[in-house]
Amino acid sequence: ASAAIQRYVELGHALNATALNAIGTSYVCLLNDTELRAIHPPSLKLASLNPSACSQETKIILYQKAKQAFSDQHYLPAYYELILPYLGGAPGADLKALSKDNVNMNISTFVSLRRESLMSLTPAEVQGLLGLNLPELARWQYRSPVREWVRVQKQSELDKLHIGLTGGTQEGYINLVTPRFPAPSSAPLGTMAMTFHLLPALLLSFLMMSILS
Repeated sequence: ASAAIQRYVELGHALNATALNAIGTSYVCLLNDTELRAIHPPSLKLASLNPSACSQETKIILYQKAKQAFSDQHYLPAYYELILPYLGGAPGADLKALSKDNVNMNISTFVSLRRESLMSLTPAEVQGLLGLNLPELARWQYRSPVREWVRVQKQSELDKLHIGLTGGTQEGYINLVTPRFPAPSSAPLGTMAMTFHLLPALLLSFLMMSILS
């Protein structure tokens, strides 16, 4: 399938909506970086793809393409449903913006988000994203990636969600920083020993020269 797609592109054919639908979800993950970047964004308006099983790099590129394709509908309620299959490649800033739109994201979509993007979200932003599905978060609190997300949040902020999340950072703790001492000289020990051995003689010589002068 990969060879067929590559040959199709080499012959000068565009990866338009017809081609993307022919490739479909089954083979979209086979597209390489060059082929992905050759996709004309408006083609995604007529294609039905789901890159959830693809590599993170593929998800990121397809999200960027989808965002361009649906940019004219960004402020419409339908935008979330259109961009939903591609959210696995969304940056944190875009998820933060979506959190203000009451999208009621389901938990399966949430846990499949780009890891660094998910980790950048505050409890309030997660509440905005999940909406009515927020209670489902508690069932994931001991599983990755929710477990890691909980650990870096302030417990006081998690408590405001009122769903029983525990394991956040407790406020009032003091972080002790171990002092750093100067590193020992990198000079060989033999050289240092010789220097200390000659030091009295050097000082005596200096003192005699001072008296005689």
